[in-house]
Amino acid sequence: MKLVQDLTKGSVTGTMLLFSLPLILGNLLQQFYNIADTLIVGKYLGAAALAAVGSSYALMVFLNSILLGMCMGCGVLFSICWGRGDLSALRQKVYLSFLSIGLFSVLLTAAVFFCIDDILRWLQVPQEVFPLMRNYLWYIFYGIIFTFIYNYGASLLRAVGNSVVPLFFLGAAALLNIVLDIALILYFDMGVAGAALATVAAQLAAAVGITAYIFLRFPQLLPDRASRCFSGLAVREIMRFSLLTCMQQSVMNFGILMVQGLVNSFGTVIMAAFAAAVKIDSFAYMPVQDFGNAFSTFIAQNFGAGKLERIKQGIRSAFITAISFSLFVSVLVCVFARQLMEIFVDSSETAIIQAGVEYLWIEGSFYCGIGCLFLFYGLYRAVKMPEISIVLTVISLGTRVALAYLLSAVPAIGVLGIWAAIPIGWFLADAAGWLYYRKRRAEIARMLMP
Repeated sequence: MKLVQDLTKGSVTGTMLLFSLPLILGNLLQQFYNIADTLIVGKYLGAAALAAVGSSYALMVFLNSILLGMCMGCGVLFSICWGRGDLSALRQKVYLSFLSIGLFSVLLTAAVFFCIDDILRWLQVPQEVFPLMRNYLWYIFYGIIFTFIYNYGASLLRAVGNSVVPLFFLGAAALLNIVLDIALILYFDMGVAGAALATVAAQLAAAVGITAYIFLRFPQLLPDRASRCFSGLAVREIMRFSLLTCMQQSVMNFGILMVQGLVNSFGTVIMAAFAAAVKIDSFAYMPVQDFGNAFSTFIAQNFGAGKLERIKQGIRSAFITAISFSLFVSVLVCVFARQLMEIFVDSSETAIIQAGVEYLWIEGSFYCGIGCLFLFYGLYRAVKMPEISIVLTVISLGTRVALAYLLSAVPAIGVLGIWAAIPIGWFLADAAGWLYYRKRRAEIARMLMP
């Protein structure tokens, strides 16, 4: 596999799949940062610790999504500049975006440390879980800056067609995370703090590795003296893309965080079941999510190169591929739901396993909804309409949160209402994204032209 791919040439479907494969493998490995914690904690530290670490996952995904969204937004601009062959503009955008997002990540880290107790109370964390979750988060928050550095470097490399190298560093970090989990939890008896420290060390390793690689192998992407200057126009463009994509990512995960608070109100059993089932979800639809990100880079590079017909072919191919894959995964998850839950939860915890199986049967049947939604997000980012991605996210998450609270309050439905609300939100957002595309197709086509 080539380290750098030109997405403006070759087979449309083959090019997208080859480019997306390292992204898919990389994000699956990234899940091990929290998956390894969940597995080892659930097996050896008990249900309360599993609930603490698992519930922390939703919060950390939300916080990381803020920075990831900003990096993804800048990545679209990097891809357009690379497609046009404008290295001068690319270097300037790298300089300005790194300074702005880096400063924001420092401020975010300080804010969450200051507000940690208020955050846990807002999430309605049960008293028996509160000290464990606080202890875990106190250490895990140190990794926010390292997560930013890695994701920024990965976005830059992927923008120029290099989706392979970020996978290498994630693989090494995931392996390190597992080894340290075993050592700190089982041999040094550090409990949930050991799980957190293992994750932070792995994040640090990934950040240092990818930064060193860019300096050594892609010096042409680094800001030179001429590019280290302020440009109001460039800053506005960076802020528009990075902040709107950040809003889309953070709104999506804020809705998940609100659902997490509702789940917590049902007690430790449901918390633990949700924690394990969400990890299975992450593995199940992560490939189609990364395919959506690869699709976005494909569109952006071809936009920069002015290849309109290739973009049209890419849109058709991407939706067929995503729907086919999602249906296949739905069948696997529904058939093997109990066995998947038992990977994370001891087989003696029958109540937790049954609650998780019910979640997977309801949500896992409709992964094609989230698969299409990821493609709409990627499409609208790439055609310089990131605000539409926010609208779709609000539709999806607004519906999910509202229905979750309404349905779960009905005694005959209870927690099943939370699970059912999720796919309903997906399909409503898909319908909105498709209708908008049909209505504005001609305008979008003009925007794609150079």
